[in-house]
Amino acid sequence: MTQAQNDVEPQSPNGTDAKPKRESMLINLLFNIIIPTLILTKLSNDEWLGTKLGLIIALAFPIIYGARDFYQRGKFNFFSALGVVSVLLTGGISLLELDPKYIAIKEAAIPGLLGLATLFSLKTKFPLVRTFLYNDQIIKVDVVNHALDEFGNHMAFEAVLRNATYLLASSFALSSVLNYVLAKWIVVSAPGTAAFNEELGKMTALSYPVIALPAMAIMIFTLFYLFSNIKKLTHLNLEDIMHEA
Repeated sequence: MTQAQNDVEPQSPNGTDAKPKRESMLINLLFNIIIPTLILTKLSNDEWLGTKLGLIIALAFPIIYGARDFYQRGKFNFFSALGVVSVLLTGGISLLELDPKYIAIKEAAIPGLLGLATLFSLKTKFPLVRTFLYNDQIIKVDVVNHALDEFGNHMAFEAVLRNATYLLASSFALSSVLNYVLAKWIVVSAPGTAAFNEELGKMTALSYPVIALPAMAIMIFTLFYLFSNIKKLTHLNLEDIMHEA
């Protein structure tokens, strides 16, 4: 095989790149936080879009992002799908003009249920920690399993995965509590009003620093715990364990 052939990216049968493009954090923030926030806080009054149309257009952006993500990757993205479900619930609560307390309940319920599902999955053959952290997109699972077999450390590694599951569940629990507190504190106006849309926009804007960053810190610590124990149990270097970015 020539050098030129080696430099060609692998392609899927339909002629497109086999490896999907990396997600753009800027586009993610624009579609899921920045644009919806601006529409809800600045354009949802009677002078511009109005409350209902402003809400619908603002909520359309996360849905479009989720659909775009599915189209580009060609497979089910759990977190994108969860985001779309959350947006649809928010839209339903708002358009049906239900009590704003249901926004707080919904905001807390989704990460709370994820945390419970993560813990419950320990009793199954498919713990969710393998989906979220110990998967082929992040870690060279076959290489790690081979090394664990070689050194007889599979039982010890299962204990590590169990502890990582508890840490992962704690990040969802923290997110659930912070979601509820933030929603109860900010969203107090009746649905169907410009004030309600503005409060939704403020909640969306604050959700990243107030909720995502602390939960992400726990997630990063969990990954560090997982990687350090994999290195110890397999005697492999970090570059041998992780896929290239």
